Amino acid sequence: MPSAETTQSSVHEPDPVRPTKDDEVARSGSELIGGPIGRRALLGTSWWTPVRVIALVAIGMFALGMVQKAPCYNGAWFVGASSQYTHACYSDIPHLYQGRGFADGLVPYFDKLSGDMEYLEYPVLTGVFMEVASWLTPGSGSIQDQEQWYWMVNAGMLMACAAVIAVCVTRTHARRPWDGLLVALAPAFALTATINWDLLAVALTAAAMLMWSRGRPLAFGVLLGLATAAKLYPALLLGALFVLCWRAGKWRDFGKALGGTAVAWVIVNGPVMLLAFDGWSKFYTFSQKRGVDFGSFWLILAQNSDDPLSTDTVNTLATLLMLLCCAGVAALTLTAPRRPRFAQLAFLIVAAFILTNKVYSPQYVLWLIPLAALARPKWRDFLIWQACEVAYFLGIWMYLAYTTSGDAHKGLPTDGYHWAIGVHLLGTLYLCAVIVRDILMPERDVVRRTGDDDPSGGVLDGAEDVFVLGAAAHPPKHAAHFDGPQVEWGSPGAGDRSL
Repeated sequence: MPSAETTQSSVHEPDPVRPTKDDEVARSGSELIGGPIGRRALLGTSWWTPVRVIALVAIGMFALGMVQKAPCYNGAWFVGASSQYTHACYSDIPHLYQGRGFADGLVPYFDKLSGDMEYLEYPVLTGVFMEVASWLTPGSGSIQDQEQWYWMVNAGMLMACAAVIAVCVTRTHARRPWDGLLVALAPAFALTATINWDLLAVALTAAAMLMWSRGRPLAFGVLLGLATAAKLYPALLLGALFVLCWRAGKWRDFGKALGGTAVAWVIVNGPVMLLAFDGWSKFYTFSQKRGVDFGSFWLILAQNSDDPLSTDTVNTLATLLMLLCCAGVAALTLTAPRRPRFAQLAFLIVAAFILTNKVYSPQYVLWLIPLAALARPKWRDFLIWQACEVAYFLGIWMYLAYTTSGDAHKGLPTDGYHWAIGVHLLGTLYLCAVIVRDILMPERDVVRRTGDDDPSGGVLDGAEDVFVLGAAAHPPKHAAHFDGPQVEWGSPGAGDRSL
């Protein structure tokens, strides 16, 4: 006979959400592996837990992405200008092995490079990652052999990052572990994972969000500071937390997160900043001086104008647009009928940065995939967005093939590339629009429909509001105190409405 303690625990322990029950696309897709889970299934009794399954799927998809790069590995990176584009397998990694001095044993940020780029143009922690990979790369053989090894070593390290991302997303929403499959099976994730070193920052950011969901703001801050030392975008999550903690009055927790971020960032950057300032600052000066580049709507404007805007003007306008987006996100947070979830705001603020930026490189989708899986874990919307990103992935390489193939013009002309840019911008905007709708109409949020408030919110989960504006200022003021699967701010019959 079970003890009273065991009985009480089992009564209050929430049931896991089964995607094949709540998501029609997941239900249809499950037919490939036997159909939706049955009511007599023995849940939690197998070695094949969701975390292990999703981690292995993520590694498998990453390996398929490596196979997709095989034509380049076997020669296209090293022969001709357009072959790596026609095979859609381009990567910065092998080219920068020699181009940034790793082949010659130069120390990033300290040793000056020959050519136009005087120092490594990446943040410090990413530079450390690149340097460690160069230490593990055999220095014998031809330069082509070394570049192949360098890419392979980096791919192995990035594969570990991919597994960390999948595991962290799986564990962030305790009742929704299978949402991690959105990350593991994302086609754009596999295709872009080894273009650059973005997965390091993405993995640290995913780990930081896991810590926040567990109510550990200091650990969150330390990991976010490390992520910001690898890539700039993770710092944007502090803006999302600021307005959420403002509404909930959680200033002490926000202070711990902010302090942990600042200290971790300074510990990584401080020594290089003091000893090699010119090399350390190259990332920031390069980002400022870099002109309009691939993937952005600014490029469409520039290539269709007889008098394109200067880089300084674009920088100013892009900053103003980003500030407007931040103001909009803050207003949305403080006036929404129910406090938005952390993952929702994180996605919106990072997406706003990417959409308004003068560069939207194909690997930037990696920043958004884990956030999308937490913000809108709905297969239909996720796959629509992923289809747009895959279309752009093919579009940019076909455009570069066109511009590098001389008079042959093999690939996608400029007008076609502009359409590809438009598709992937609209795909991201579509997902933003759906998430904004979920914030304004909480009964449409698939996470909250199952009885949760903010499972990635940590101290914000179920907290009362202390500062709200507009209609949200009227009672009831609390954010999420309810029992069972009903939606407190929903309309009657919302649970039966199509999403």
